[in-house]
Amino acid sequence: MVEVASRVVYDVLGPRAEDLDKPIIDYIINVLADEDFDFGIEGEGAFDAIGELLVDSGAVEDDSEGREVCIKLSDKFGKHGLVKPKLAVRSLATPLRMFDGMDQDAVPKKQPVELQEGPTLTERDRAKLERKKRKDERQREAQYLMHLAEMEAAKEGMPVVSVNHDNNVEGPAVKDIHMENFSVSIGGRELIQDGSVTLSFGRHYGLVGRNGTGKTTFLRYMAMHAIDGIPKNCQILHVEQEVVGDDTSALQCVLNADVERFQLLKEEARLTALQRDLEFETATEKSNAKPGEALDKDAISQKLEQVYKRLEFIDADSAESRAASILAGLSFTPEMQRKATKTFSGGWRMRIALARALFIEPDLLLLDEPTNHLDLHAVLWLETYLVKWPKTFIVVSHAREFLNTVVTDILHLQAQKLTAYKGDYDTFERTREEQMKNQQKAFDSSEKAKAHMQAFVDKFRYNAKRASLVQSRIKAIERLGTVDEVINDPDYKFEFPTPDDRPGAPIISFSDASFGYPGGPLLFKNLNFGIDLDSRVAMVGPNGIGKSTILKLISGELQPSSGTVFRSAKVRIAVFSQHHVDGLDLTSNPLLYMMRCYPGVPEQKLRSHLGSLGVTGNLALQPMYTLSGGQKSRVAFAKITFKKPHIILLDEPSNHLDLDAVEALIQGLVLFQGGVLMVSHDEHLISGSVGELWAVSDGKIAPFAGDFQDYKKMLKSST
Repeated sequence: MVEVASRVVYDVLGPRAEDLDKPIIDYIINVLADEDFDFGIEGEGAFDAIGELLVDSGAVEDDSEGREVCIKLSDKFGKHGLVKPKLAVRSLATPLRMFDGMDQDAVPKKQPVELQEGPTLTERDRAKLERKKRKDERQREAQYLMHLAEMEAAKEGMPVVSVNHDNNVEGPAVKDIHMENFSVSIGGRELIQDGSVTLSFGRHYGLVGRNGTGKTTFLRYMAMHAIDGIPKNCQILHVEQEVVGDDTSALQCVLNADVERFQLLKEEARLTALQRDLEFETATEKSNAKPGEALDKDAISQKLEQVYKRLEFIDADSAESRAASILAGLSFTPEMQRKATKTFSGGWRMRIALARALFIEPDLLLLDEPTNHLDLHAVLWLETYLVKWPKTFIVVSHAREFLNTVVTDILHLQAQKLTAYKGDYDTFERTREEQMKNQQKAFDSSEKAKAHMQAFVDKFRYNAKRASLVQSRIKAIERLGTVDEVINDPDYKFEFPTPDDRPGAPIISFSDASFGYPGGPLLFKNLNFGIDLDSRVAMVGPNGIGKSTILKLISGELQPSSGTVFRSAKVRIAVFSQHHVDGLDLTSNPLLYMMRCYPGVPEQKLRSHLGSLGVTGNLALQPMYTLSGGQKSRVAFAKITFKKPHIILLDEPSNHLDLDAVEALIQGLVLFQGGVLMVSHDEHLISGSVGELWAVSDGKIAPFAGDFQDYKKMLKSST
């Protein structure tokens, strides 16, 4: 059926079909090939489904031509027997009750009725259709797996980095890094063109730009030394991948990054054993000896002395305390540091990866959203640690206050150009805004002057008496040159739909509610609080204290062990959490995903809702594995808010959003006419969108008397 539909679509659209992007043409074919698709009278159903897409993609000039194309498609599909004949129906002026006036016993019992709607598929056709469907699914899966393979290949290309105790082994110590006239691309798409940037030693850079502009890819290129200008002896470590879980303890995993220390300690143990064996003249001398090694007591002592000197030189004794201190700062207790890495979740393994990077101290450290898996306590510790970082680092982060604290410069990636600015993020915003204003003034002034002189040229071009004046004006226009027009990023938007109804109070209330997972202790005891449509609350507290569990109790995903949780029967609750993003069907596109989530809803309504959250145009038709983390988050937001919720529960909503998107999320939450309860450590997001803090600690929830700044001060004073 899809093959027939493909032939029909290409036949009707003609050469224009070849110019369309493949995802668009495939989408049109799959929509029309659906056996339940209704073309409607005169192709009206087809126009409702794909008319706007035909116009937007340039397949047709306007709506009028779009309707003509849809009529032709309807006729062609009908000739191939793909348009189902409609049953004749007659409208009634008033409802007709078929059994009025009859005895109840005379009313016939309901019998199953078999409806026939035109010709049915033969078994052969049905099997062929199933094979085609499975083939399409395999192709989508193959595309997704190919994407994953590309990502893994990129990671495997990263050089191994370990603690380097001799920076001058392969040349002088790395200082400034000059990268000039470089380009970065992925999948044939240019992300950076003719880039030039100098990284001054000891400066701390914040890399900012919209989601999808190529920030992570740029860091990967640098980590693989794939950009000219990076010295070969420059150690670069890109922290983006969690450590592999095995039986190694978290502390030992960090210490193992110091390969020389590990090998020296191993050699020390071997030589010490040899020395002990010689003293007791055991039979194990040969088994412990290396090939060709003389088992001379003095030789062993000399080797041991060399090992001890080297261990002292690299300060091996302090390594364990330094590694433990870094892990402790990232909220690992002494017991957790001794646990095997395989027992930790992905978020905690990312912390171990971050700890290992800080322990290694490479020449250039590349951090991609390092605060995503940290609680506020760990974020504050990391801020303090990075401020004192003696070498160069580049950090990508959505957290404005974090950037303001740790960076000295900003690298802005926009429109395939990389531009450097001095100062923190707030300074960058002010500087760039002033530059854009000045550029716009220069552009307007230049265009006005050109227009004025061009009007004179056009008016007197053929006037012989003014020929010299015309020529001087033409030369003046050429001398003016070109002033680039200001290019602004399109405005982000988060428009959460307003609920049509307002349930009466109380909306949600907890009465002496307690909770503990089966077989474990109580996490919370005797909780008493309420949430209504006016609630604007952020829950704060260390990771692992149970904030996400509270959200699950509120939403009904979990039930209290004792006490009660009341929810209005009419309340609609939307929950945004990381598993919603992880649970997206990456082989599908956002529009098809929404159509599967809400079958029967008109496509235009779903497109409109996706558009209200920034998933517009062709973005709604791209496979989701090609979307950035922030774009996937928008799709997840679209799914959970389609039913117009009264209460929105947010679990770290800013983790994959860029700075502009966080700003748009704040505006969307401010305008939302319902209740908001979030778990976040993003100071800017919390301060801009909620008015109350709840502190979670010791199995209790209590309002915090103060704002987020006060809470940070309290944490700092306590540590």
